[in-house]
Amino acid sequence: MESNESVLDLDYKSSESRNIPHWHNPENESIPIIEGSGATVTDANGDSFLDFVASLYCVNAGHDNKRIIEAITKQLERIPYVSSGKENDARAELASELAAVAPEPLTDVLFSVSGSEANELAIQFARESQDAPKVLTRWQSYHGSTYGAATLTGDPSTRNTVEAHAATTGSGKFLPPLPEVFDAEGSELAEKAANHLEFVVKNEGPDSIAAIMMEPVAGSSGGYPTPSGYFERVREICDKYNILLIADEVITGFGRCGKMFAMQTESVDPDMITFAKGVTGSYIPLGGVLMREELGDRIRDGGTLTGQTFAGHPVACAAGIAAIQEYQNELIENVQSLAPVLQDELTALKEKHDVITDVRGRGFLWGIVVKDPESSEPFANSWVDADSENPVADVAEEAKKNGLLVGVGRPDYQLLISPPLCIEEADIANAIEALDEAFINVFE
Repeated sequence: MESNESVLDLDYKSSESRNIPHWHNPENESIPIIEGSGATVTDANGDSFLDFVASLYCVNAGHDNKRIIEAITKQLERIPYVSSGKENDARAELASELAAVAPEPLTDVLFSVSGSEANELAIQFARESQDAPKVLTRWQSYHGSTYGAATLTGDPSTRNTVEAHAATTGSGKFLPPLPEVFDAEGSELAEKAANHLEFVVKNEGPDSIAAIMMEPVAGSSGGYPTPSGYFERVREICDKYNILLIADEVITGFGRCGKMFAMQTESVDPDMITFAKGVTGSYIPLGGVLMREELGDRIRDGGTLTGQTFAGHPVACAAGIAAIQEYQNELIENVQSLAPVLQDELTALKEKHDVITDVRGRGFLWGIVVKDPESSEPFANSWVDADSENPVADVAEEAKKNGLLVGVGRPDYQLLISPPLCIEEADIANAIEALDEAFINVFE
């Protein structure tokens, strides 16, 4: 992508910037990213990187998708903003498109601005619909960093930070279906984890629970999928106790796991799906909630007394329509084609480095678990010891030196792989080579 110096002719010096980044660590130096093309980004020094974290698990269509850019431009020329309290044609069209590509029972859409706010809306309406106060979520999960969403989040670094001065109520936690948690795998793991969830439901009191919310495949908390049969039992538990099932697809939605929504890789349908990030390819902020018709009718008939100024922004909705067309055109097919290649390469990397104790994921969302092979314990876990030296972060830094961007998971003994859906097979080979060299430099 060619830079447009006539529009943006700035001398970037991060030390002089008055911007305070999110997740800011004053000890880390950061060079601004100023250009992007496809799966590659370029910083102010002119260094380019293969973006295998899709910036923040979100630039699904790549960094210079022409269809999305043109749709944004056309909408800006028509009308740049319409109140979220009024109807708009771009909004209506995107809602129809979302209903068409979502699991069949989900027909109604309520837009938000971000994923955190989408999750806040979902639990608000779940509580009102069920006349119950509680929402259950997993430990080792991430659902956002606003007050309500942070309470849902199983990551203590986020939850404790937000709740340091004002805690919220109405949340409960259950254990994630991970082999190390239940000392089981496969169908045994699915059974044990689901039995545990039902135990929690019974001990919280089913009538007090409005919803169970979970990511179909964990996002920044590790890229772990659920074992086969688990979601079937979760659906049975929800139906048995009249509890809504909410799928947080803020990261997994829009092709990342090989289908438009990751729940379409399971054999059950949720009552709601929350989305954001990939809905526009992250070209414009947009989020929302997809829900069953009966839930939508209840909100529509009863009205709403709250709202968000930029929810369903027309420019974002135009971007969303174009992004869905891109996903359907070729990008999801590309994930389906290359996901086995990525899985095989990550498995081979694990076999080469004994500090990699597991690789797990689906589609283009994978976690690399790094532990001491002798003790089977993490080398470092900032949830337990915030001051510990973390070699996993060092691997990510070494990979960056090799021209590759990857994520560090929650907890931080994991690396996250989440590339744009437009990558090619050669990009996978280059990424694995960079990771291989990074592990060698840190651990050997």
